[in-house]
Amino acid sequence: MEIAPFVRWILEGLRGAGHEAFIVGGAVRDVLLHRSPSDWDVATSAPPEAIRSLFRDVPSFSLKHGTVTLVHSGEHFEVSTYRGSEDFGKSIDEDLEHRDFTINGMAYDALKGEILDPCGGSADIQRKLVKAVGDPKERFHEDPLRLLRAVRIAAELNFRIEKRTMGEISRMAGFISLAAEERIRDELIKLLMCRKPSQGLYHMVRAGLLGEIMPELLEGYRKKQNELHRFTIFRHITETVDRVRPEPVLRLTALLHDIAKPRVRQKKDGRFRFIGHERASAELAAEIMTRLKFSNPMIQRVTNLIVHHMDVVGYDTGWSDGALRRLIRRVGPENIEDFFAFRRADLLAHGLKNKEKLDLLNELAKRVEGMMKSPIALESGDLAIGGHEVMKVLGIGEGPEVGKVLHVLIERVVDQPQLNTKEALLALVRDMKKA
Repeated sequence: MEIAPFVRWILEGLRGAGHEAFIVGGAVRDVLLHRSPSDWDVATSAPPEAIRSLFRDVPSFSLKHGTVTLVHSGEHFEVSTYRGSEDFGKSIDEDLEHRDFTINGMAYDALKGEILDPCGGSADIQRKLVKAVGDPKERFHEDPLRLLRAVRIAAELNFRIEKRTMGEISRMAGFISLAAEERIRDELIKLLMCRKPSQGLYHMVRAGLLGEIMPELLEGYRKKQNELHRFTIFRHITETVDRVRPEPVLRLTALLHDIAKPRVRQKKDGRFRFIGHERASAELAAEIMTRLKFSNPMIQRVTNLIVHHMDVVGYDTGWSDGALRRLIRRVGPENIEDFFAFRRADLLAHGLKNKEKLDLLNELAKRVEGMMKSPIALESGDLAIGGHEVMKVLGIGEGPEVGKVLHVLIERVVDQPQLNTKEALLALVRDMKKA
């Protein structure tokens, strides 16, 4: 097993202090699946206080009992005291018997170069099965986040969830609320980064987990064949998530972009309309992401894409360059690539009937891309003059009037970029004074 240098340093540090230490969990599983390990976890006989003391010079945090998460080069490495039937276990075998799933219930002994597999994890890897170790009810009581982790791992690996394990997830879905919001958020992001997140999202619906974590996605949901309107929206959401590239902002945008449609739904002339759903969805997305402890910058990026995602509906080749610059200004030049990536996925999720709209979107994207190769004045700070020049020409002091003048100037420059010179702008200000 090729061990990451920092993980080897952790193992050597623990053993050098007289403690046992093994690589456990997903890293061992990934090696057997011929994948590069993405998560490195270490199990040790050392108690938590000894782990913290031994690695006191390394940034760390603890979100669950008995685990110290070390942070190195932006990555997280969990170091956990042996798990057991009491507070902590006495051996690596007892620890593995209290791991979540059999495919994670294996350990690697770096000294001997051997894999320990008392729970039959390697056999379940061959069977492509996510199965709780021992009694699933006990495992989920030990850590309710495992309810969601089972679904995420099944989606990530394209495995089945063993029948008894799935049954207990459904019965205990409400216990997920006992897990820290930050941990739920991180599992959700991992699920959304899967090759096909829809698989995990439908597992969450069937198990009752989505209704506990994000009930807004299921508002108005009905299973009866004559009441599938909400199901159609949910299906479109999941297909959009599957089609957009695996990047957290884009996947979250896809997941939440139509979330408020049931709240604004109106029936007119036998058809449903969703007036203002983009703004309502952005507001609801902000509530959900705040609840799950997403960062403010992440919330702002996602809600910005949602609130503007209908801005290009109705585009045709007659749109002026000024209209395109206004689009760039609304979305933000730093977000424009994500904007078009999401809109393509949104259209593709509606089916091949949108080929003409997709062609128009691609043409618009090319126009915008070409336009952004040259500097674009999008806000007052990009103008060739500032507030002091405005005050001097108009003979006024600081105040809202200055901002209004600058706003008029930026609107003129958006339509006519050649006006963004000191001479031209000062002439416009003098004309305002005469008026």
